[in-house]
Amino acid sequence: MAKWDNMLAMLWMLRSGKKLTAAQIADSLEISVRTVYRYIDALGASGVPVVAESGHDGGVYILDSFSETPLFFNTLELKALVDAYKFAVGAGYPYAKELESALKKVENGLHEEQRHDLSLHTSGLDVIAPSRAPSVVPLLRELEQAVKDGRTVHLTYRKLNSAQADERDADPYGLAYDRSEWYVVAFCHQSRAMRTFRVDRIAALKLTDTCFERPEQFSVSDYFRSQAEEEREEDGPLTVIRIEGEPDTLNKLCSNWHLRHYLTERTDREARFLLDVPSMNKYLPKYLLSFGTAIRIREPLALKLLLQDRAREISRHYMDDAD
Repeated sequence: MAKWDNMLAMLWMLRSGKKLTAAQIADSLEISVRTVYRYIDALGASGVPVVAESGHDGGVYILDSFSETPLFFNTLELKALVDAYKFAVGAGYPYAKELESALKKVENGLHEEQRHDLSLHTSGLDVIAPSRAPSVVPLLRELEQAVKDGRTVHLTYRKLNSAQADERDADPYGLAYDRSEWYVVAFCHQSRAMRTFRVDRIAALKLTDTCFERPEQFSVSDYFRSQAEEEREEDGPLTVIRIEGEPDTLNKLCSNWHLRHYLTERTDREARFLLDVPSMNKYLPKYLLSFGTAIRIREPLALKLLLQDRAREISRHYMDDAD
């Protein structure tokens, strides 16, 4: 066990309220008595009121005035906090500055050796963040506040490939981060229906004085899943689709915005999906052909035949052009 893990274990042993001898602590942690006394000194330097009494009734204990245990983390826990901050920054998390401030408070309580150890463990990971408009962070903060307070917002929103933005009122139900983009799910007053808005396409946002009540059991992730279900071509028999390929190819396949909702099993070399037959027939042949020979359809046979037919059509098309 690492030094700081041993110190943490020793602290929790003493937090039980029992007076323990240095020998008892040493046996429990499988370290030397000499090391126990070094840990006592280190804990004392950290502000923990550890007392070591000698004599027949002596022992090691913590003063009753020590009512609250400060935050102590082992090396991997500290690494996880730092890495989580990196991912938060990369995602454009609206409270990244507050997270950084909290992390600095934790780091300020570390010894020099701990800081050095943490630096070694965290220097090997970086998150490459996509470029993001600086206006997104304040928009996310305002939207989250509107969700919390149940207040309608007035949006100026520009759709994809639209030259002009339109204005509408919406009741924001929640935020989601998906495929490197932030979305707000809201009830749109204009369409009288639930809609998903990409936050970076919001040109302006204003909180109104109108209040709303969000459904108690509403879940943004459940909403996204239900949208995928509704986008099926029609209710029809379900079929298992097995596709083989290299790990990187399957990663791309499984990350498809629509297909990923139907993934049921994944290994390094195979992905399985459960999809209705009408949607499979309409959408998959064209999409799967874009992978060329990098994938192999294992089942169903009907999907193999559809790809063969589509490939023949393409071949005949270019053979006719050659003539």
